[in-house]
Amino acid sequence: MGNRSLFLVLSSSLLILGAFAANEAPGTKNQEQVAEPFRPEAGKFPAIEKAHTYQGELAFVDHANRRGSLRVQGPGIFRSTEPNPFAMLPYGMVRYQGAPADLRDIPLGTILHVTAYLPPDPKLSSVPVLPVDNRLRDANHRRGVGVFPAENHVLLLEDEPSYRLRMGMTWRLKEADLQKTSGTIVATLEPKQGGDGKATDHKLGIDNSTRIWRGREVLSAADLIAEGRTSLNGRSVQLGLTWKPCPDGIFLRYHVTDIWLDDEASQRATKLQTENHKTFMRSRWLPGWVDAIEYGKFGRAMVTVTLFGGMDASLYADFKKEGQALMNSAENTLKHTEAGTAGPSQMAARGKILDVIQSASAPPMGSSGIQLRLEIDLITEGIRPGKVVRIKPAAWPDVQLPREETINGSGSASPADLLQERFPTPAIFPKY
Repeated sequence: MGNRSLFLVLSSSLLILGAFAANEAPGTKNQEQVAEPFRPEAGKFPAIEKAHTYQGELAFVDHANRRGSLRVQGPGIFRSTEPNPFAMLPYGMVRYQGAPADLRDIPLGTILHVTAYLPPDPKLSSVPVLPVDNRLRDANHRRGVGVFPAENHVLLLEDEPSYRLRMGMTWRLKEADLQKTSGTIVATLEPKQGGDGKATDHKLGIDNSTRIWRGREVLSAADLIAEGRTSLNGRSVQLGLTWKPCPDGIFLRYHVTDIWLDDEASQRATKLQTENHKTFMRSRWLPGWVDAIEYGKFGRAMVTVTLFGGMDASLYADFKKEGQALMNSAENTLKHTEAGTAGPSQMAARGKILDVIQSASAPPMGSSGIQLRLEIDLITEGIRPGKVVRIKPAAWPDVQLPREETINGSGSASPADLLQERFPTPAIFPKY
């Protein structure tokens, strides 16, 4: 399949992928999943209808183990709500400024939108496991209901501009009130093609740290907004949001970190983040899982792998029929396996790509819809049906990864240490 055809299929898939959440408020996912708890199954991408959605502030990140904590927005006092731990599913996707991202790319404090499920296997969860109906329980102590959801294994994590672009929505600025170093903006959320006049006003904080992007320029709030009250004439923009403690006893007011005034500025941010992520993934390899194996002689095998979704189309296009590829075993955290001083490239199985198969239908969220069939020279225990692997075309750079991003399978590690590396316990998270 040519690069152009692959790009068109992936683009269509992303459009379909984005339609599921239209007109959906955080925390309102169907109640049936509490009566009949749903957990994702190994080797299957979960139904999006079974997901729970919510939003909150990124309070902690353990990027090497693809987990962190979010202060979830609820009806209570936001600052009194303890951060709720989350873990990315192996096929979980991160989006930042409208582009693919890694957890390390997202600044602490960023407001994120979450699509998540119960832990697939509670015994192996790297974050605390909560009662399945926890989001319906009143957390009291001024925190309210819904701030500690048991659905803490994330399929999609995206910042404000990524979410609004996917949903086809825009912020419209009505007026600003800037007093010396800080102030507020009043804005409404509407469909990008125009609202119905009934949108609710949102008051958001701004200050001298707010960045305003216009084309290729970056401005400060004072560059664009006069001191005092100023009309902004309903200008359509995208916003980056965070949370800061508010004066005057205000429990919750989101703060504007960035304003993208036009499509050129927004697209430029997306392009830069895309390039950053492409470089990152070429050094870490694309993740996927093994669908099937046909065993041959002397350790050789034919392996079918489905690549996970959420990457730039150009990365998938680098996998070509008859090309050479390397495949290494990984864990649910997507950590590579290594042994002693032998890194991923030395540990990897090598072989030829026999076929690149694109799904004829829209893939489920989490899947790229692309299967690779490879003939590899040496099958290992980590390459089995249902197992997570990382794979790269042989032409991608060969680099050594930082220690915290690998699992060391050498005999020098004790069984307890190796178990902790393979399945990091939730003990790192504080109990409030």
